[in-house]
Amino acid sequence: MSAAVVRLVNFYESLTEQSLAELSELYAADAYFKDPFNEVRGIEAIRGIFSHMFTALNLPRFVVQSSVVQGNEAFLVWEFRFAIKRYQPSLERVIRGTSHLKFDDAGRVSFHRDYWDAAEELYEKLPLIGALMRWLKRRMS
Repeated sequence: MSAAVVRLVNFYESLTEQSLAELSELYAADAYFKDPFNEVRGIEAIRGIFSHMFTALNLPRFVVQSSVVQGNEAFLVWEFRFAIKRYQPSLERVIRGTSHLKFDDAGRVSFHRDYWDAAEELYEKLPLIGALMRWLKRRMS
């Protein structure tokens, strides 16, 4: 695995609110980030997403399961473990997903796209909306 990918995996697996200050060492200044809820460009906007994560969630953490690296691109398969402060703050939840990453010549992330199913991995597990999502899923299958 390339040194840039190892650094990034270590960063995410030990992520804290304080370590968000290190983003500029890992991401290019104009880095692009997209997940099912956000689409932003720039380190400060990316930092804002992760800062909000620490505000809304208890004990958020990433566990990288595997990686594939080819040239200046990588795919990470991960689990995101957390509890929602507002709903059942002691109940650990898990989202399984992948990240597609592209690195610039300096080894910084210039493109970060997360792929995960928000309906299955999150909405179906929430009170009230979860029942609706599960019903819709049954109706559509």
